[in-house]
Amino acid sequence: MGNPFVHIELASSDIGAAKKFYKALFDWKLQDTPMGEGMVYTMLGVGTGTGGGMMQAHGAQPTAWLPYVEVADVAKTLEKARANGAQVIIDRKAIGENMGAFGVITDPQGAALGLWEAAKKAPAKRAAAAKKPAKKAAKKAAKKKGKR
Repeated sequence: MGNPFVHIELASSDIGAAKKFYKALFDWKLQDTPMGEGMVYTMLGVGTGTGGGMMQAHGAQPTAWLPYVEVADVAKTLEKARANGAQVIIDRKAIGENMGAFGVITDPQGAALGLWEAAKKAPAKRAAAAKKPAKKAAKKAAKKKGKR
């Protein structure tokens, strides 16, 4: 299976103006989420398709959109990218306690790309899965008993 684009993010030098512009232009729902240390991340509810977010650009960061591609392991993908000529801009960084992790590279031609690793889901409880076949077997046995 390929690696899909899963998120797109705008870093803006004037986040207020960016929110006003995109809210007027598109039918997006904007939801501010405090991220600590005075940072606010605005989630983009786009309806269908790939969603994203907006944030205030930091320091000399240019105003630009950054797409993110989903990968199984950000750290391994960063190493693979580096080995193939990319520059790692942001090393693997976990988001929250169980949201996932990201990293950012520039490819050998200079194009920036984000990498996203979704949080690993806890395995489903085996007990619940085991109950279904047991119930089926019990029903089957009851039916057989009733035919005698």
